[in-house]
Amino acid sequence: MAAIQSIVQKIGCTAEMLCRRIERAEIDGGRRPGMTNGALEEMKALRRENREPKQASETLLQASAFFARVDLDCKAK
Repeated sequence: MAAIQSIVQKIGCTAEMLCRRIERAEIDGGRRPGMTNGALEEMKALRRENREPKQASETLLQASAFFARVDLDCKAK
């Protein structure tokens, strides 16, 4: 722990941040189990891609419902 404290004082970050970066480097290097940065970024991108069609679908459903009401209102008059 003394080594970490010495390093964080020199580079100007917190001990927690340094420990997280060391852990991330070990995961990315295959020395520790976990998802690599590349895998995490890919998962974020896939989630974003999945979210966009869902949002578009919801928008289309709302528009369809709106125009169906407008059509019914016009026919009722």
